Amino acid sequence: MTLTSFPHRENVEVLKLPTRRGNEIVAIYIRHPMATSTLLYSHGNAADLGQMYELFIELSIHLRVNLMGYDYSGYGQSSGKPSEQNTYADIEAVYKCLEESYGAKQENIILYGQSVGSGPTLDLAARLPRLRAVVLHSPILSGLRVMYPVKRTYWFDIYKNIDKIPLVNCPVLIIHGTADEVVDCSHGKQLWELCKEKYEPLWIKGGNHCDLELYPGYIAHLKKFVHTVEKPASRRSSCRRSTDRLEQTRRSTDCFEPSRKSTDRRENLRQSTDRPEKLKGLEYKSNNVDKLEKCRMSFDQMERSRRSVDCLEKSRKSIDHQLERARKSVDRLDRVWAG
Repeated sequence: MTLTSFPHRENVEVLKLPTRRGNEIVAIYIRHPMATSTLLYSHGNAADLGQMYELFIELSIHLRVNLMGYDYSGYGQSSGKPSEQNTYADIEAVYKCLEESYGAKQENIILYGQSVGSGPTLDLAARLPRLRAVVLHSPILSGLRVMYPVKRTYWFDIYKNIDKIPLVNCPVLIIHGTADEVVDCSHGKQLWELCKEKYEPLWIKGGNHCDLELYPGYIAHLKKFVHTVEKPASRRSSCRRSTDRLEQTRRSTDCFEPSRKSTDRRENLRQSTDRPEKLKGLEYKSNNVDKLEKCRMSFDQMERSRRSVDCLEKSRKSIDHQLERARKSVDRLDRVWAG
């Protein structure tokens, strides 16, 4: 299978994979000749493989990894409709392909989840005890917690990462921008606190939800992490020592600023990053545009809805009222979120 939107490269394969829920999803496999690890990348909501392609190529080259990316059901040229359960089936199909078609072993696979992609990433990671590592990029605590600061998990919530991350046994790197206007940085920090095997996180000062790749510290910290987890387990003591030095090193990891040379590149790449506020400029199919516009509107409602959340602690009637509104919000998220 070939897609005209992808330039021909000898080390890139484009695949169509069946899922256990009856959909057929599109995936890209990028081979690196010196790789010892394979990165399975789950992208964010307002993105597809066409937009992520060049970033995938760069990550494969700079990290020296094989990389497998995919479009969720209902995204790009993948069939079906976006839903939480479909994304879980999607990532399972990609992981199965890595094992059966490319001979990848669980202990050599790094799962990477960006934004809502942290949902399927952690769902799979919690069930794979021998994974090499996990990277969470601007992750969410859960779908409901993006919109409402609730204190416990409700049955109708989606992507319950807060409950799944304690089950992950491998090293976890968390990257989050301190100026994230879509998913507050507190989501990443709370997830980091819940990790079993913490790696020094990267809090990018001034970083927003969709531009973290443009900061010099991003690729440097990611390379350091990949190099560390590729060492034998007995030699990973430096990973744990890095968390002990967290308070001393936080100043350096918090102060990454974009370089002048990256300014022009930033303007070029912004069009191909996960920017809900610029959905109208993305060349999606018409049905994807409608879907993503609804998602943008749900985020616009976030600030208005937060004002009413204070009532949750005041009375039982207010709690019931707010949770009913939250349930309806999650129903909308389940239709439009896949990443």
